Amino acid sequence: MDDVSEQMEVRRKKLLKLKESGYSLYPNDFRPSHLTSQIVSDFGDLPDDQLSTLQTSFSLAGRIMGIRSFGKASFFHLQDRKGRLQVYVRRDRVGEEGYQLFQSLDMGDIVGVWGRLFRTKTKELTLEAQGLRFLSKCLRPLPEKWHGLADVEVRYRQRYVDLMVNREVREVFERRSRIIQLIRRFFEERDFLEVETPMMQSIPGGAAARPFITHHNALNMDLYLRVAPELFLKRLLVGGIERVFELNRNFRNEGISVRHNPEFTMLEFYQAYATYEDLMALTEELFVTMAEEILGSPKVSSGNQTIDLQPPWRRLALIEAIEEYGGAKGGEVTTMERLRQYAQKRDLHLDTGLPYGNLLVEVFEKVVEPHLIQPTFVMGYPPEVSPLARKNETNPALVDRFELYIGGRELANAFSELNDPFDQRDRFLQQAEARKAGDELASAMDEDFLRALEYGMPPAAGEGIGIDRMIMLFTNSASIRDVILFPLLRPER
Repeated sequence: MDDVSEQMEVRRKKLLKLKESGYSLYPNDFRPSHLTSQIVSDFGDLPDDQLSTLQTSFSLAGRIMGIRSFGKASFFHLQDRKGRLQVYVRRDRVGEEGYQLFQSLDMGDIVGVWGRLFRTKTKELTLEAQGLRFLSKCLRPLPEKWHGLADVEVRYRQRYVDLMVNREVREVFERRSRIIQLIRRFFEERDFLEVETPMMQSIPGGAAARPFITHHNALNMDLYLRVAPELFLKRLLVGGIERVFELNRNFRNEGISVRHNPEFTMLEFYQAYATYEDLMALTEELFVTMAEEILGSPKVSSGNQTIDLQPPWRRLALIEAIEEYGGAKGGEVTTMERLRQYAQKRDLHLDTGLPYGNLLVEVFEKVVEPHLIQPTFVMGYPPEVSPLARKNETNPALVDRFELYIGGRELANAFSELNDPFDQRDRFLQQAEARKAGDELASAMDEDFLRALEYGMPPAAGEGIGIDRMIMLFTNSASIRDVILFPLLRPER
């Protein structure tokens, strides 16, 4: 029997002994009057003489984290959802029965305790217990060195333990919740309407991504988990909802990495009578608002670097970026043949069966993306990789689109929307040809979306922002798994 199994057996025996002594093993009638944080904020600075005269009795509930015993007296830290507070347990205060109960408890057990405040000789605010209530048994021993585990997958898989023993992990997810609240407020203050669109779709669209497939039994039809809500949100522009946003879950049947999880959260928003340039200004405003609300400064830390979100942010054309960071000389990547020669010279392994525009973006991601640390809008994308974007008026070989890069990661994608139903049909047909040629990520024809455009969609711009990556930025997290409570993992053996 290993050490964990032995400890679990000891804890089970303690639980059975409590049952034999008449204790309810999982009661649900204890109501705490305070949180640890309330006590610390309200009474932590009181002088000792005032603290000793308080007549208030405080009751707390939480998990035992650390026990120090000294014969007839013991200390432990009680942890609730807001923090920790030291508790002092004396035999002559809680009584013989209460102290025997305490001696049968283990680290990790959940208890209720009530008593009065005092400050120890080491000046730590402490609750002197006058009574103790057993609420739930921790049958598995808590890890001693959880945060330093080499196999961090165990922490992701057992997030409940990770949250229990690592306060900084809980703070990441508290900040995540706060950021999402601020995003909602930001858009609602600008007259955007929040909506919900289908997660199961008969035609996957709105992004170049491989979908997950499911089956609806009653209708006997395959459905796809959405890769993006874009085409439904633009239908709402047609319907007259001129400013719309959705905080949505997307599902893409692709690889897993420190930047990718198959299920992720996306913000998408659309604004009528706006261009992608208008959204650049709105995006700068959004990120600065988040930084000042969350961090109190437009500067954020990313690894060992400092990122300054103060606008204006740099604007950089795609080909210019490859020339600047990838060493390509003027005109060296402007045709398919030159691009292949450049990739061969740089020893870049590309999928040469893709169209020129797709290969250009692939080269960009390999040679440029890691260098874009400070906020940068990359523009000048080819239509092949932007089938839903409006062509540039002065250079139809490009579309009005930007991608936002911060900290070497793509965080947002936006463009002036294509609202010409004839052009959109041609783009869908081109995508269909690309699909026939083997491009599994090419967009599918969506006749109902084309019908919506035929009713007339106002000129507009739209944007998608990866919420998980935004959270990574504002929590200085290196992996997307650090900001998703339960990331996808292989099943345990």
